[in-house]
Amino acid sequence: MRMPVTKLPFPKQLAYACGMIGWSIMTNIIIVMLPYFYLAPSNSGLIPLVPQLLLFGVFNVMAVVLTSGRLVDAVFDPFIASLSDKSHNPKGRRIPFMKWAILPAILFCGLTFCPLVKAESVHNAVWLTFTLIFFFMSVTAYVIPYNALLPELTSTSAEKVKLSSLQQVGFVIGIIIGAMVNNFADLVQNSFHITNRDTAVQYTVWGLCVFAGLIMLVPVFAIDEKKYSESKPSHLPILQAIRKTFSQRNFKYYLLADFSFYMALSIMSSGLLFFITVLLNLPKSMGGPLMGVMVVVSLVFYPLINYLSKKIGKKPIVLFSFALLSLIFAMIYFLGKFPVSPEVQVYTLVLCTAFPLASLGILPNAILAEIAEKDAIDTGENNEGMFFAVKYLSVKLGQTLGIALFAFLTVYGIDPGHDFGLRLNGICGFALCLAAFIFFTRFKEKALKKVGRGQ
Repeated sequence: MRMPVTKLPFPKQLAYACGMIGWSIMTNIIIVMLPYFYLAPSNSGLIPLVPQLLLFGVFNVMAVVLTSGRLVDAVFDPFIASLSDKSHNPKGRRIPFMKWAILPAILFCGLTFCPLVKAESVHNAVWLTFTLIFFFMSVTAYVIPYNALLPELTSTSAEKVKLSSLQQVGFVIGIIIGAMVNNFADLVQNSFHITNRDTAVQYTVWGLCVFAGLIMLVPVFAIDEKKYSESKPSHLPILQAIRKTFSQRNFKYYLLADFSFYMALSIMSSGLLFFITVLLNLPKSMGGPLMGVMVVVSLVFYPLINYLSKKIGKKPIVLFSFALLSLIFAMIYFLGKFPVSPEVQVYTLVLCTAFPLASLGILPNAILAEIAEKDAIDTGENNEGMFFAVKYLSVKLGQTLGIALFAFLTVYGIDPGHDFGLRLNGICGFALCLAAFIFFTRFKEKALKKVGRGQ
């Protein structure tokens, strides 16, 4: 079995997780704030910037814009993975790509919130399409090599789960910070006496993007890839490498479940501020604190998930999480109608989400690292980058379709008293999590046992 040249010490593991914080901040700013910024509800204090026009009588403009940006990026994923897998760079196959991706990611994430016209305009939709394409491509050039490092820096299942757990801590920290844009914007408005809400949000986004970029530099400078990983460049052509990943039956079921989950998660993230302000009539500044509570509670479950994954395996925990998450989405449909206060409703939802958030953040990446490592052992070709590229292609398509579905359903109502479009998202999320559960029942965990024991 391939072993790291030197075992990755804990401070370096923390440095690796910092990369996750950085790109999670930027992607969650896009996921959480973009629909709210461009399709602002009437009680938001923002100006709607993209018209609610229907194309072909079905799709609204925002749904088409979001889908177009991600579909172009999706083609870019395997290309970056192939370049990374085949790289002969003396400094490593992964980190050199990560280093050069950071600056353009900062630039285009910030520009995404700088519309050409400060009013409803199709020109804003065109601008948004191009900034999103270049942002997603930049983040891809960081994320694919970054995740491909995970199986190369670890040698046993326990190490993979541990490093994946630290990754997830980084991811949820990014979620919290991304969800607190409105809180930071309040601070910016009060501190600098800015009267225009749109301007305050823009300053906040630029500041967070720069901060995220600096955090993304931590693993680039802290980890010596040649010292802590050992892998040989792949020789497979890109199309052959893609076909080889899809030839694995286990990987296909993993991918289908992951796609459904991320589509549902994207619906929840995109709708968070709408659910709080429209369905529950609570202040938008609650978004950040609610995310904070959810993450703190989810951290409590991390040791339990690590323990249970060793005792009963990863599959039962993942299945339970999908089932629980489907019920949580069903609750969204009835938000504001339960015979308890809005605060009780939203905190119940958040606390119930903590366990699935923890387990579905930790275990899937650890499972995929084992799939990629088993393939490398069986075939002698190190295509970890391609496995993660195909996974993140699926994730991005899921996120894109999730945001697009959310944007499409806004046509049916996103304002107080006219909120049916928001409630429909709960039904869609329920169906998607149920589909993820069904797909993952077909996953064969026993096929990875030898890798998991470090043999």
